[in-house]
Amino acid sequence: MGVSRTPLPTAEPTTTSKDLLITSPWVGRLLVANLVVQVGIIVTGGLVRLTGSGLGCPTWPQCTPGSYTPTVHQEQGFHKHIEFGNRLLTWVLTAVAIALLVALYKWARQRTDLIRGAWIIVAGIVAQALLGGVTVLTGLNPWTVAFHFLASAALVAVAAWMLWRSQQRPGPRSFLMHPLAERLAQGVAVVTAVVLVLGTIVTGSGPHSGDATTPARTGFDPRAMSWLHADAVMLLVGLVIAMWVAARMTSRSERATRAWALVVGVVLAQGLIGYVQYFTKLPEVLVLAHMLGAALLVVVVTRAMVLSRTPTD
Repeated sequence: MGVSRTPLPTAEPTTTSKDLLITSPWVGRLLVANLVVQVGIIVTGGLVRLTGSGLGCPTWPQCTPGSYTPTVHQEQGFHKHIEFGNRLLTWVLTAVAIALLVALYKWARQRTDLIRGAWIIVAGIVAQALLGGVTVLTGLNPWTVAFHFLASAALVAVAAWMLWRSQQRPGPRSFLMHPLAERLAQGVAVVTAVVLVLGTIVTGSGPHSGDATTPARTGFDPRAMSWLHADAVMLLVGLVIAMWVAARMTSRSERATRAWALVVGVVLAQGLIGYVQYFTKLPEVLVLAHMLGAALLVVVVTRAMVLSRTPTD
């Protein structure tokens, strides 16, 4: 007598964490481009400030009443072209961010962590454009200018996090060093933020107001603010060196140790530029280099924080 056999149910295909690694080269390229343009807008914003072109386009969203572009008869001279050029870069940032978002939905839909980051970038660009308008309409109020820079630094951190997080599997992660080193790393991140905030106050108290004719200042003593900023930088240097030593002694990843060594190099370079620019009366080229260094500091600290953890599954 024959026995009928019921076929065993086949298991549903499962998605492993390895399958969530990004393989599309376009996603990687757009992640790099996203970080580059976010750093670049800080540099060009610094150029606007250092050339006194912050009100080169005196209205917003138009450049001058009745025109979205600079006009021949506009009073602001070359300043209007510098400010308008910086405004145009916002569209470059927007195009890159939207392209990245589309690429993630197309080739990395399951990386919801990166998709959330991309949406934060898009929302941040919109918010930054509106804040830029407020900055112009308030005559370059030093506090709105400071917040404008800090918001850009936050977007740089998100872009850097996305780039290096994309090279790791998603999911729970563990710290690669001694638990006390994790607290030390968190301290580095907090003090880095404090250093950036104090740096904006120093700039808002110094000679580079952003407008060539009607400077707006915080009213604080520039010398006192500079030394307060320098004290915070020295604290940061100590913490970063301690973090690098902790990584060398306890890290299970040589890559994480090298990442913290790079942070040490950038912090020391920033400190050197800061002291030189202070004692040479803040020449524009060094101030611009210092702003670039601030953006790079955010990048390398974020990178080190990401590389100090590894997926647990």
